[in-house]
Amino acid sequence: MSDVWLFDNGVLRRRVGRPGGTGDSGDGRGSSSHGGGDAAGRRKVLVHVPTGQIITSYEMLEQRLAELGWERYHYHPELLQFHQRSSVHLISLPREFSRLRLVNMYDIVVKTRNVFEVRDA
Repeated sequence: MSDVWLFDNGVLRRRVGRPGGTGDSGDGRGSSSHGGGDAAGRRKVLVHVPTGQIITSYEMLEQRLAELGWERYHYHPELLQFHQRSSVHLISLPREFSRLRLVNMYDIVVKTRNVFEVRDA
């Protein structure tokens, strides 16, 4: 058996290998191989708290952010960006919703206090 040390989502983790194995756990959970998941492999979703609605597209997210006074920037071709005129906050997201990661979800949660949450799917 061999142990493998991996840097996974900002945390150094030890994975214990199996006899004859490569040292990897074999579950396919690389540092960013799955969208929105955490280090334990649980899938996470972004939830609009007032309605309990799971955000499944950028159209849904943009509608909810617009209700809060967020406006879309159209300056960066590779990112979706939202800003509020009343603050210095900027939310930058990958162009494709399928590439939305946990760190992006928490960025939204922090900048829209008590409106969005990240939950287990």
